[in-house]
Amino acid sequence: MKKGQVCEGVVERYTFPNKGYVNIEERRETSSGEEVVTREICIKGALKGQKVRFSLKRLRKGGGEGRLLEVLEPSSMEDRTPPCPHYGQCGGCAYQTLSYEHQLALKEEQVKALLESVILTADKMDSDTAFQWEGIKGSPVQEGYRNKMEYSFGDEYKEGPLALGMHKKGSFHDIVTVDHCTIVDSDYDQILRLILDFYAEKGVPFYKKMQHVGVLRHLVVRQAACSKDILVNLVTTTQDYGASVIKADVSAREGQAVPVHLPKEELEQRLFLPELVERLLALSLHGRIVGILHTHNDSLSDAVIPEKIVTLYGQDHIYEKILGLTFKISPFSFFQTNSKGAEVLYETVRSYVGETKDKVIFDLYSGTGTIAQMLAPVAQKVIGVEIVEEAVEAAWENAALNGLTNCEFIAGDVLKVIDDITEKPDIIVLDPPRDGCNPKALDKIIAYGVEEIVYISCKPTSLARDLEIFQARGYRVVKGCAVDQFVNTLHVETIVALRRTNM
Repeated sequence: MKKGQVCEGVVERYTFPNKGYVNIEERRETSSGEEVVTREICIKGALKGQKVRFSLKRLRKGGGEGRLLEVLEPSSMEDRTPPCPHYGQCGGCAYQTLSYEHQLALKEEQVKALLESVILTADKMDSDTAFQWEGIKGSPVQEGYRNKMEYSFGDEYKEGPLALGMHKKGSFHDIVTVDHCTIVDSDYDQILRLILDFYAEKGVPFYKKMQHVGVLRHLVVRQAACSKDILVNLVTTTQDYGASVIKADVSAREGQAVPVHLPKEELEQRLFLPELVERLLALSLHGRIVGILHTHNDSLSDAVIPEKIVTLYGQDHIYEKILGLTFKISPFSFFQTNSKGAEVLYETVRSYVGETKDKVIFDLYSGTGTIAQMLAPVAQKVIGVEIVEEAVEAAWENAALNGLTNCEFIAGDVLKVIDDITEKPDIIVLDPPRDGCNPKALDKIIAYGVEEIVYISCKPTSLARDLEIFQARGYRVVKGCAVDQFVNTLHVETIVALRRTNM
């Protein structure tokens, strides 16, 4: 058995995120005769029960990794034809061959297994702190549920036609034009197709990440579920894409050429933005375009970095309503991407927090303060801490919009900020980034010694790691559940409630 060898087998187990495991037998000659050794090969993207063909990428003692080449036989869970025509090319939605019932069952099985692998069992604790698993809660909507999409410009293949959409499955460069995507409203598809055709017609080049030349980078579309109002945001460099506009820069190394960057007014004309605005506003949509923006981004990073935002038409925000509260959403502010699913998530958080009267609540990693504002009407005070300054500004604005006067939002790193907060919390809510809490921040959070902590996680593996630390310091996980915000994908939110015990 060697690297590159092609094998076949049936996936016998499956773990988060999207990893299938196949057992294969290897025969070896030894001094005493032939020996059969079983290796467990991890294959990303292979579902439990599938028969697959794969090539070996890495080998180690007793195991290894494989690259999925072909699904030879489907799993018994795969009970439907993928509803999206882009399935198999687009790397976005891995579970489209599963009915929603099977998607929920698979996500619940993975999250429950992860948590139970680290949570202390009932025989090691008092009965009143034994862990209770409360299952998974599905999204109220399964199609057209996303309120934000971030598309990339590129080509369908090297030197191919201009494309606008999502990265091709397994590719860093190739782009799949997803103009029939099922997880967004068809308004997104129309906007995407118009902008793609417009710039293909005008001959404006996309930005090449490796050479750092070109113009078109991303398209970000947001739509409010409550009103269907739409915000369209075109993200480009400020480079002049003419054939003779590359010149030597005195600040660069000798002989190094850099692009010419255009001022705002000239850039607007070179990108035909007045005409683009006119065409977008002429579209017949379910919703209404209330703002069209142009974001300048000359960063070398592939991320959408708003160095300058210009409003071409209308306003630079939309409003969303969640559980009776109104939230102003700016182009790049964080907000749950499934508005209806967010209501399920936040209602669950409120129930896990429990009695809040006359209590001070810390909402750490608070984003735009949505959770803080859900809890504020029934608490003495809520203090949110968030490192992204724009999100904190939005949180203050939204709190005022909702008439909430007992919220405070602080911009800064949780690790540093909580040292300067004079109030002491009675309850702590954690909603950290995907990679979980900074270990040093966890130490400070635990040092408060609050009786109850509610932890929301969009990455169960990070949550499982952090729970081990909490338990070693005297907390017990008393209940938990999963909440599906991301239909057709492998992602899922998890909520757990922790209670401090006497060690």
